[in-house]
Amino acid sequence: MSETIAILDFGSQYTQLIARRVRENRVYCEILTHDTSLNELSSNPDIKGIILSGGPSGVYEEEAPKCDPEIFELGIPILGICYGMQMGCEILGAEVLSSSKREYGDTSLEITSKNVLFEGITRHTQVWMSHGDRVEGLPQEFEVLARTESSPYAAVSHPGKQFYGLQFHPEVTHTPEGSNLLNNFLFQICKCKGDWTLSSFIETQIEAIRQQVGNNRVVCGLSGGVDSSVVAILIHKAIGDQLACIFVDNGVLREGEREQVVKTFGGQFNLDFHLADAADRFIDRLKGVTEPEEKRIHIGHEFIDVFKEKAKELKGLKFLAQGTLYPDIIESRSAFGGPSSTIKSHHNVGGLPEDLGFELVEPLKYLFKDEVRNLGRELGMPEEIIQRQPFPGPGLAIRIIGEVTRERLKMLREADAIVQEEVRKLDSHKNIWQSFAVLLPVRSVGVMGDKRTYENACALRIVESTDGMTAKWFPLPSDTLSRISNRICNEVHGINRVVLDISSKPPSTIEWE
Repeated sequence: MSETIAILDFGSQYTQLIARRVRENRVYCEILTHDTSLNELSSNPDIKGIILSGGPSGVYEEEAPKCDPEIFELGIPILGICYGMQMGCEILGAEVLSSSKREYGDTSLEITSKNVLFEGITRHTQVWMSHGDRVEGLPQEFEVLARTESSPYAAVSHPGKQFYGLQFHPEVTHTPEGSNLLNNFLFQICKCKGDWTLSSFIETQIEAIRQQVGNNRVVCGLSGGVDSSVVAILIHKAIGDQLACIFVDNGVLREGEREQVVKTFGGQFNLDFHLADAADRFIDRLKGVTEPEEKRIHIGHEFIDVFKEKAKELKGLKFLAQGTLYPDIIESRSAFGGPSSTIKSHHNVGGLPEDLGFELVEPLKYLFKDEVRNLGRELGMPEEIIQRQPFPGPGLAIRIIGEVTRERLKMLREADAIVQEEVRKLDSHKNIWQSFAVLLPVRSVGVMGDKRTYENACALRIVESTDGMTAKWFPLPSDTLSRISNRICNEVHGINRVVLDISSKPPSTIEWE
């Protein structure tokens, strides 16, 4: 095993970013439930430190999530962030109260005491706050390390318990020197070596897959995207011919997608590849469905039904492999049993029926998209697959606002193909996270050939992002936007207006549904 940092999740939407920052320092970490027992933590000799995440609760609330107080007796360093700081301070004798002066966003922090945690950090630095409570009545065993105008105890330590508390969030990019601070915690305080790599992750996952699967067979839902492709190659590396891959044509794919996947995985890679043509079934099941969550769940259930039927043909399949990533989990449900809020269901997470019929194999579920791409490179996969833009499991169905029909699919598919073609011409296209068209439930008056038209409108969604958790709209050159608009209006029958979506995530999501 590698040296490990245990991250206890108290429901923060940023817990996954803490894990990301730790791994960027080549230190292995595991995200655990907030109530992980003392025995479980103490039985792992590889744990070098513990991080307590933020969370939406107040520590004084009756049902606020708490950790085992005995972890402060383990004799290993503990870093509490936001709620994690408040809870740690309360356990060690401080009082936490709702504050009349709340802090949200960029805040100026003054370091008031010399401490290894802040080594190399500017005395007056910017940090990102997101809290309405604050620590009061700090016992004398504590040391105050930093303050802000509204938080006299913005950073503290308890040397006797090796506890460090930060009221701000060092894991977000809005805290410019946060990475340096976490680096100090990992290497100066926890004495980590930083020897974890994606190569070692591959070795660990191969062994884990072999242990989980044994001599049984696995079926992989292969979409052709980077996530499921990496899963397929990784599992094939672990168990070889015990893996069978099924590509489902669900009728809501992009232009030419089916043909590309069949050509690539049915021929280029030495995989046991099977095509399930279920386009009509999916589209018929979506008839009359307009609510986004219903679409996702209908597609998820039909997806599994198709898999079950195909599995009967292949026989002996016990496990289902999926390309689930951590952002899928954090947005779909409370991750790791923690109290985080649900944003939306993903077809391979929230949409799964209870009577699945397969045991899941999800080797990427704690990774982010950029890490998966790097993993693909480690596995020797071609760049055209690694750099493929993310495409949602429910496909074009959630890019059609309202009911999905064959006519509306045809319009959107043609419009989207134009977007993809024009964007690929740009030198900067690799900087674009996703670029696509959305068919709106709006018709507008237009004029074509001196005749009045009353047709559909579509929106362009072009964003840049690192991991899909946050995103900014990408400013395409005006001539590219003009070309896309002109081509869609001229070439796609049924669309006479194109608009541009310039919202960021948050407050919007990348997809419209």
